Amino acid sequence: MESKFEKKIEQPSEESISPENLGSIWGDFKQFLKKLLDIRNDTDKSGTIQDVKDSISMQGHTAWILVFSILIASIGLNVSSTAVVIGAMLISPLMGPILGVGMSIGINDIDTLRRSLVNLGVMVGLSLLTSVAFFSIPLFQDLTPELKARTAPDVRDVFIAIAGGLALIIALSRRSKQTNTIAGVAIATALMPPLCTAGYGIAIGNLEYFFGAMFLFTINTIFIALATFIIVKFLRFPMVKYINSAKRKRIAQLATFISILIFGYSIYTFYGLYKKDQFIDTANAFIKEMKSNDISIIDEEDENIDYENKSIKLILYGKKLDENELNKWRSKLIAYGLTDTRLNIQQGSDDSDLRAEVQNLSDLYARNQQIISSRDEKIRQSEDKIKVLEAELSKHYKVPFSQLSKEVKINYEGLKTLKFSNLISTNFESTDTISVFTTSWYDSIPNKDAKEIKLKEFLKTRLELDTLKIIRE
Repeated sequence: MESKFEKKIEQPSEESISPENLGSIWGDFKQFLKKLLDIRNDTDKSGTIQDVKDSISMQGHTAWILVFSILIASIGLNVSSTAVVIGAMLISPLMGPILGVGMSIGINDIDTLRRSLVNLGVMVGLSLLTSVAFFSIPLFQDLTPELKARTAPDVRDVFIAIAGGLALIIALSRRSKQTNTIAGVAIATALMPPLCTAGYGIAIGNLEYFFGAMFLFTINTIFIALATFIIVKFLRFPMVKYINSAKRKRIAQLATFISILIFGYSIYTFYGLYKKDQFIDTANAFIKEMKSNDISIIDEEDENIDYENKSIKLILYGKKLDENELNKWRSKLIAYGLTDTRLNIQQGSDDSDLRAEVQNLSDLYARNQQIISSRDEKIRQSEDKIKVLEAELSKHYKVPFSQLSKEVKINYEGLKTLKFSNLISTNFESTDTISVFTTSWYDSIPNKDAKEIKLKEFLKTRLELDTLKIIRE
């Protein structure tokens, strides 16, 4: 009989897992995803368009803010301070004209596009002039790691620019603007450091740094504008209408052409950066395998892997590779997919004997260091013993003899010398220590015995001793 406390476990019926119920669950899941990921709700299209237009201008206070932010970023790059660079990016108005380009193409607004491009050019010009002026000072022309890192882009910069642009325009399109997102995008996309580095390249006359930094800035700019264009189209921002239908058609065609051009260049740039990063990673893997085969390589620099010329330059030391070994490594390039890559290996004469001699000297130095360490340990132990003995001696030597001798000299003019020692005696049942003073008097001094009795009483009182002994020489 079933107890009232027992629960009956029902088995699911066939009806509970029917296709209709599965369809309902799938529909609920799709509805959940739609609510979770939909960005069309709470979109302020007219407000977003106006905000972007207001941020395009690079005149007046905006221009000065840009100049000062570029100056701060240049200082941060010069001292390799990430915190200073981040602070400069937070106050920089660089993003306005770039968003204007992407939005104006998306809504066919040729006037805003023209205004955005003009202000973008002004922005770049002001930034370069400021950074060139700063880095023209010889004190600030050292190449720091922060500057070096902005001289060439890679494929990750593309992903950062796309993700940053998407996040920025989505945040701006809300009725309640997400300022923390806008600030974060300004930091992540890092538009200012490349411009500062380009100015540094001009200031020191290094066009390679200038073009590399400007290429990085251009990539960031294009992909942020592209992300803005995509979101504007996705959210179906209202298109600008023109009274003249023929003019509207021409503008739409121009905007479409520019969009295709930018999109095509973006794909081409992304593919080129991807292939370059892939080549560098593969070359580094090849070099790593060479090292694992006990081949010593020195002077490893980024410039030794040349993607444009498809070459790898290596400088070897130690055991010299013969022609067969060199051919073996060149053939391995094919296995790594580096078919058209030239392996340029530079090596000197075989210095194995020299290296063996250096190793012997190193071993000898290590042994000598062990001997020295052992001697130092013995010296330290001896010093510790001396300290222990001195401490033990100080327990018995309690007489302030220096001060006492001065007092005795004043009171006993006929005393020639005074000596002190502790006499340790034993009767084999106990041990005692007696203070012993040895005196010598000038011959002309009378009553020496009486003076010594008086001296003994003085010493007992002065030293607070019950017993002491005086011996005359």
